Formats: sequence, C-alpha cells, structure tokens
Amino acid sequence: MHIPDGFLDPFWIMVTYAATIAYAVVAWSKIKGRLTQEQIISMSVLAAGIFVAQMLNWPLPGGTSLHFVGGALAGILFGPWLGFYVMALVLVVQTLVFHDGGITALGANIFNMAVVDVVVGYYLYRAAIRAMGETRKARLIGAFLGGWLGIVLAGLAAGLEIGLSPSFPYGVEVSVPVMVTWHAVLGVIEGLITALVVDYLYQRKSPIIEAAAKVAVHATA
Repeated sequence: MHIPDGFLDPFWIMVTYAATIAYAVVAWSKIKGRLTQEQIISMSVLAAGIFVAQMLNWPLPGGTSLHFVGGALAGILFGPWLGFYVMALVLVVQTLVFHDGGITALGANIFNMAVVDVVVGYYLYRAAIRAMGETRKARLIGAFLGGWLGIVLAGLAAGLEIGLSPSFPYGVEVSVPVMVTWHAVLGVIEGLITALVVDYLYQRKSPIIEAAAKVAVHATA
C-alpha cells in the first residue's frame, strides 16, 4: 500500500499532496483546542500500535505489497478528523525514518490510508450503529465492514494513482485489478482484526475508548 518514489508522475504527486494538505487543514480546524492530554496519549498509543502492525508486509504482483493498514480502526475510535492525524503521524515516521513509502508519494499514501480508509471505516461503523443500535453485534459488524471496505477503497485509490501515472510501466488495467482483488480478499483479515480490537477495547472498558469518544463526538461538527 505504501507507494515508493518513482511510481507517480508530477501531476499525481501535486494533486495528492494538495488534497491531503486541504484535508489536514479542515481536520485541524475541527479538533483545534479540543484535545486533552489524556486524548493525546491515547492517540499516541494507537499510532504506535498501528505503526508496529504496518511493519509486516506481504509482497504482491504488480510492484506493490499488502499489510495491515489500521485506518478504519483509527477512524472508528477517533473519528475522521483526529483519526487522520493518527494515521498521518504513522506514515510520516515510516517514510522519513524507515523509508517505507516515498517522500514524493507521501501525499498519496496519506490520502489513501489516512483519508480514504479512515473516512470509509468511520462512516460504515457509524451506519451500523445507527441501524442496529449501540450493541456489541453492531460494533462487530460495523468495524468488520469498515475495516474491509476501507482498505479495499484505499487500495483502489492507490491503484488508480499508480496506473494513471506514465512513470509506472503498467496501466490501470493491471494496477487496479491487482490492488482491488488482493485487498478485497486479504482485507477480510483487516476487517477481522479491526472488529476484534474494537470489541476487545469495549469489553475491557479501555481508557482509549473513553478518551476517543470525547473527540469522536465532534466528528460531524
């Protein structure tokens, strides 16, 4: 999922950076002045956990790889605004320190995993809660669907960005099927992990849930 340097042409580099920066500005305006020290600590703990999980990669045909993303998990717990910053923190550190993903592609990687995955995961989860009520079953179903579809659509976005870039030797007829198919299949694991983690945190009454809830209530503000 982490696009390396050399895969995107200048147009897509600029477009994805612009979209990511615009979202970051809006997200910051939504959470500015609302964060407590407890929430910042909870955000950091989640970011650290996602960071470690993302270090496990499985190579895929077509010049990319698959790994646990965690964007839906961040969105479900912290909403689409702070969830974005949780994922952005992970991705920036991975790129600048561990060279996982290119600097020129950082805008695209953040957009795919910190915007698309986070937003899709959050709204699918909330839709399940609204439809079924605040129950354990609704949380499990919503978190699973959010985790699965979030990573599939993030993979679709990455496939389009790569395939539409002349720098990449294959077009969208290769990049999109590869990304979507593999993420649709192995995304089941992402959905299961997301659902199990959310359920575990709720069952254990984790402080992360309480801290995150105070931020998530402002998600649509």
